[in-house]
Amino acid sequence: TPHAARMAGIARRAGLTTVLTNAVRYAERRDAVTVDVLDAARRLVALDHRHLERRNAEGYLKSGAQMHEIAEEISRATGLLGEDARRGADRLLAATRALSDRCALDPRGDLGLGEVHLPDLPDLAGSTGRGGPDASLRARCEGAIGDRYGTGPRQVVWKRLDDELELIRGLGYASYFLTVSDVTDLVREMGVRCAARGSGAGSLVTHLLGVSGVDPIRHGLLMERFLNPLRRALPDIDLDVESARRLEVYERVLDRFGGERCLTVSMMDTYRVRHAVRDVGAALGMPPGETDALAKAFPHIRARDARAAMRDLPELRAGAVAPELLLDLVERLDGLPRHVAMHPCGVLLSDATLLDRTPVEASFSGFPMSQFDKDDVDDLGLLKLDVLGIRMQSAMAHAVSEIQRVDGVHLDLDDRSAVPLDDAETYAMISSAHTLGVFQIESPGQRELIGKSGIDDFDDIIVDISLFRPGPVQSDMITPYLDVKHGWRAASYLHDDLRPILGPTHGVVVFHEQVIQLLGELTGTTYAEADEKRRALGTVEGMARTRAWFRAGASARYPVTVVEQVWEVLAAFASFGFCKAHAAAFALPTYQSAWLKTHWPAHFLAGVLTHDPGMYPKRLILDDVRRLRIPVLGLDVNVSGPTYAVEVLDGDRPDRAAPVHGIRLPLSEVKGIAAG
Repeated sequence: TPHAARMAGIARRAGLTTVLTNAVRYAERRDAVTVDVLDAARRLVALDHRHLERRNAEGYLKSGAQMHEIAEEISRATGLLGEDARRGADRLLAATRALSDRCALDPRGDLGLGEVHLPDLPDLAGSTGRGGPDASLRARCEGAIGDRYGTGPRQVVWKRLDDELELIRGLGYASYFLTVSDVTDLVREMGVRCAARGSGAGSLVTHLLGVSGVDPIRHGLLMERFLNPLRRALPDIDLDVESARRLEVYERVLDRFGGERCLTVSMMDTYRVRHAVRDVGAALGMPPGETDALAKAFPHIRARDARAAMRDLPELRAGAVAPELLLDLVERLDGLPRHVAMHPCGVLLSDATLLDRTPVEASFSGFPMSQFDKDDVDDLGLLKLDVLGIRMQSAMAHAVSEIQRVDGVHLDLDDRSAVPLDDAETYAMISSAHTLGVFQIESPGQRELIGKSGIDDFDDIIVDISLFRPGPVQSDMITPYLDVKHGWRAASYLHDDLRPILGPTHGVVVFHEQVIQLLGELTGTTYAEADEKRRALGTVEGMARTRAWFRAGASARYPVTVVEQVWEVLAAFASFGFCKAHAAAFALPTYQSAWLKTHWPAHFLAGVLTHDPGMYPKRLILDDVRRLRIPVLGLDVNVSGPTYAVEVLDGDRPDRAAPVHGIRLPLSEVKGIAAG
């Protein structure tokens, strides 16, 4: 107060306006000690009066009445008495209020909340032509139809394209699709493998733009599952790139769009029990070894549950000794931010006003990073593109490069003439369940399922990936599917009109898209509204509302018995469905990796061993290499390099129809040898 009074007196004599604030660092007075612990952890010192940044516990958020009392106290300390002190306090608070009103942010005007801010680069994918981004998007899609669909009948393609483009135009998202296409082209220009994942694979536009390699018409995917005119949410397309080159992709995208339009997304690492114990123990000056042992004794739980764990877990009661003060401080840290880090895949793309709407800091890697997390940026209407680093993409890229280096064969896995989707040998290999290293289908459970099911075509891979999920497994939907597929039981379609919808899965409802189609077929509603009703099935209230809506609409078109039977199927589906577009997007790298293992096993497994994309230790992958009679070549300082490499053995012998390939162990597997 004396210091504040002196400052107020100087300001009054100089004719300057005075405002009153409190240096708030915590919500309540009792939180002062928590801030002390956080300060000690940040500065790497023990708690001591020499290291405290506060002299009292007044740095909490005070009420208006408390601030008025402080204002009067300061006024009296400046020499004002009685009514003059009260008037001085009122003037002080009025000036403070006026300043705070000037500082207030308008969520819409200043942050753009509730609006969508799409990239506005003038040369974005050729969007400067007449008609703007909508005309550019149409031109690019129409120009790609010949490459994607050849010279066959195209009526269905043109109708689907017109419908999707009209939906995109109505929502104003043409720039979004051009931006994602631009990023995809950038990645491929770098020579980095790239594939789309998620419900975006259900869009014909993304297929024609080259973003997704999955044909939504051939595989019965729905645009409404991805982009619904009744739900004004930003579309979400995720891109899978090679994990080994993910940061290169970030740098290229940042160079393309510039730091004023492109940022990475942050994520907040919050305190859990182990981190809290270590930081509190260090602040209290406990021996590091003792603190570390205590932290490791706790399971991975919330910090607020530390005392309950000490009481309930026998291993903690028997061996760990934790002071009561430590447990109290640990529980106080629960959920508080520990540090901010760069999100592993989120990239923000926006217009030139981006820096006006988000605070920015440098990440540990040096990338410009928004201090908003993924949920914040969605609320702010910022386009977040998830660029995920996938080790399997790196493994396949390694295999392709080895094929080029060793055998001189240029291979493009996305070229359907080079890697056709109807290769019988590939499906035979998958059905044999020898799929270690193959994307998505190498786990013991998956290998059991594909062995029982038998994979005959690409659609079977889609179904297999969808069935091997917690919901279908727990609901035992796999058994009826296999029974019908193998002819042990007749398929039930409930009504002939539903046969085209349920035929691909032998009468079993597996996909979200099938639910949308069932709701649309029986009630006559649009797929957009049917998707909204499908989403409502996830809650008790929504289930009841959808049931009433479905009965009213379907009973006017179909017999009551059919309506009730279909509803029973739909109600049961709510607990186990999966998006077919998601599965189809996963199925493409699954097939590509299986094709590589079938036709270029040494090269593929060299990539798997180098980038370690799966769930098995390398010794099991090496066992699979030997099972395939591929020689494993030992370390050689003259030949071994940093990665697993393929070598040709006895390639010049005339009695061999094809060269024998072996896999050379790398120097990086030697303990103590690093790339640097």
